[in-house]
Amino acid sequence: MYSNRPFFGSKRRSRLVNRTVRPALDYILLAVLLLMLIKAVIVIGFGEISDLSFSELRYYKVLFAFISIIYLLRSIICIGFKSFRSDFWIFVVTGSLLFLLFAVNGAEGIIWMKTHYVFSFLILILFIFEFSRFDIRSATLVLNPAQIFMLSFAFIIMLGTALLKLPNATTSSISLVDALFTSTSAICVTGLIVVDTATQFTALGKTIILLLIQTGGIGIMTFTSFFGFFFKGGSSSFSERFALSDFLSEDNMSEIRKTLAKVILITFIFEAAGAILIYLNLDRDFFPEVSERIKFSVFHSVSAFCNAGFSTLSDGLYDFRIRHSYSLFYILGFMIILGGIGFPILMNIYTYLKYKVLGLFSILRFGRKKDFIPMVINVNSRLVIYTTLFLIITGAIFFFVFERDLVLNGLDLNGKIAHSFFGSVTPRTAGFNTVNTGSLSVATIVLTIFLMWVGASPVSSGGGIKTSTFALAMLNVLRIAREKRHIEFHHRELHERSVNRAFAIIILSIVILGCASLVLYILEPEKGALNILFECVSAFSTVGLSLGITPLLSDPAKMLIVVLMFMGRMGILTLLFAIFRSSKTSVYRYPKENILIT
Repeated sequence: MYSNRPFFGSKRRSRLVNRTVRPALDYILLAVLLLMLIKAVIVIGFGEISDLSFSELRYYKVLFAFISIIYLLRSIICIGFKSFRSDFWIFVVTGSLLFLLFAVNGAEGIIWMKTHYVFSFLILILFIFEFSRFDIRSATLVLNPAQIFMLSFAFIIMLGTALLKLPNATTSSISLVDALFTSTSAICVTGLIVVDTATQFTALGKTIILLLIQTGGIGIMTFTSFFGFFFKGGSSSFSERFALSDFLSEDNMSEIRKTLAKVILITFIFEAAGAILIYLNLDRDFFPEVSERIKFSVFHSVSAFCNAGFSTLSDGLYDFRIRHSYSLFYILGFMIILGGIGFPILMNIYTYLKYKVLGLFSILRFGRKKDFIPMVINVNSRLVIYTTLFLIITGAIFFFVFERDLVLNGLDLNGKIAHSFFGSVTPRTAGFNTVNTGSLSVATIVLTIFLMWVGASPVSSGGGIKTSTFALAMLNVLRIAREKRHIEFHHRELHERSVNRAFAIIILSIVILGCASLVLYILEPEKGALNILFECVSAFSTVGLSLGITPLLSDPAKMLIVVLMFMGRMGILTLLFAIFRSSKTSVYRYPKENILIT
């Protein structure tokens, strides 16, 4: 149902608009766009793409002219109602633009608009806008935020599977299991592949994978809610805001709209900056065409920031054309770190920099600093940043020590440092490989398994048990060793609720990985125990690194990896909240007993 917001006007008009006219126009428009979208998918996925014929161009003109009339009618019924002011302007602008382009033939002289891709993209955007206008309050009465989050990802995985099965998406037909595996790996930003992305998928298939990565990295709830806020006039129910606050870890529900905008903006800014830097550092001898460099830069920037690990090169970053581009390793490495550190941390850093700029401005203008400067970098950010730096530096040092005479043999010092840095960063759920992973020493493999298990930070595109969970566990060990009653960090006492959650995540992750590795070993005993454990941790932590056994797995084994990737992207606590209903708080407490722990 669409939101029935109260508005001014006669009761009869209110009832007629809200119960009859408005829903009728809304559902007619959504149905028309859905049918057009299905036809566009069929044309692009099954047919031979060529310039639009006269009949096809007329088909688009007629339907878009019809859509423009519906938008203008919707704007007319908004006149006189204060709460529909934003809707009025959105409908007027959209309807007028479409009317000028198609009903009045304003797009007649625009050559680039006479292709299936442009019309399909326009249909997709309009459909997303309309679909985002749906109110989720009825869903939140039945489903909790964790269940909505889980079902949204499951839906996109199924949709991605269907799109990757389109004949024009692949150079040769792939099985349903392989399509499901690739779609899950892209949506869950894992990077494990069972078919070669570079050779098996066409430009359309790679575009689908890129869109799945972007959607999975930010989250389908973020995308739809962002459009919903701005195309429902900014209104939303309390249940919608509660669901989003839980998903985005935003305590202030009045700031949800700003938080969504910042998440989208931060993502696109970093991805655009990363694409530019990658483009500038590509060797033009190996990538002579501008279009080729642009495609490579955009794909790998999105893949790196979303911690996906997908590459358009068969050998990934180990490809001979870029394996010695050390500047590229640093660029992608920092993109991975920024994407995996978490949106709350990035926004906290943004707030810190804003205060610094304002303080500098105050000094330049008034000759003194601001009277009050709050603790902008909060405890959560400090904990995550310190833990991230510790893991990256420690991992790079051990990688350098373990591999300097093995896979790094023959490289100069700059090369060894660059590969060691990237070898420490990429297990943090990124999945790119700059060396032959199968040639790593056992010590490095064990180190990589540990780094993959820890993973990225909360509310990011990465997986794993998360850096804050690992940090809390280590702080709790120090607390017990020092016989303190509470965990203290940076002049703050950490809540025991966070410690309990961290303990649950660690135990459950070990149990899940142990059971999955056992089942996979039963299914594929010839693959080796260490290889299987590595693969399971890589899938569960949505990393994407592999010792080379993923394409060789049987279909049941691939399905097990699919389940692990999905569970890892959802998060253990999200799965628990989705499965179990919250119990009511008891008004009584039983007597306490001590259990012997030695």
